[in-house]
Amino acid sequence: MILKTGFIWIILSVAFYGVIHSILASSKVKTWVERQFGTLYKRGYRIFFNTVVGLTLIPVLALVVLLPDAPIYQIHFPWIVLTLLIEALCGIGLLATVMQTGTMNFLGLEQLTDPQNSNRSHQLSTNGLYRWIRHPLYTLSFIFIWLTPIMTWNILAFNIGVTLYTTIAAAVFEEHKLLIEFGNAYREYQKRTPMLIPGLKFRKTQKDSH
Repeated sequence: MILKTGFIWIILSVAFYGVIHSILASSKVKTWVERQFGTLYKRGYRIFFNTVVGLTLIPVLALVVLLPDAPIYQIHFPWIVLTLLIEALCGIGLLATVMQTGTMNFLGLEQLTDPQNSNRSHQLSTNGLYRWIRHPLYTLSFIFIWLTPIMTWNILAFNIGVTLYTTIAAAVFEEHKLLIEFGNAYREYQKRTPMLIPGLKFRKTQKDSH
């Protein structure tokens, strides 16, 4: 059944999308762009990055819709009410989390209009959903896409690709950036707060000393 759908092509397209995203997010590329464009980099790179990420996502979504597909399952009433409610709560959580860390900065508009203020170190967020996980935007996004009421092979491929890429690559880039920005404060935060799943931490076993 998989071979009769766009499953493989969608997985490959998400992988290609991830490569573009990773290249643009890498410190080497950012450093090169900053050397070439100076103050224009500080003003425009974030909004440029967001624009490219958004535009390159459109072809991937188009493949999900346009390529041959087949259903896997569908959630029916009354369970669909629960799934839609959870998705709505995830949407609210995503909006609240973006607002907590700064909507203008997240979109790149603060850098564009006030680059000097945007370059100042922002306070490390450890309250709200950040009290339970270090990357609530990722976790909420995963819950949202996996609770889709209708699952097809194409949607499954998209969800698998996005989940794997975000967990393996995007989280790594984000962790590296935050360590550079906040240093020991973020290292301590890492020790006490799980990355994606509340309550899930890898603790080192400690031997009792006598």
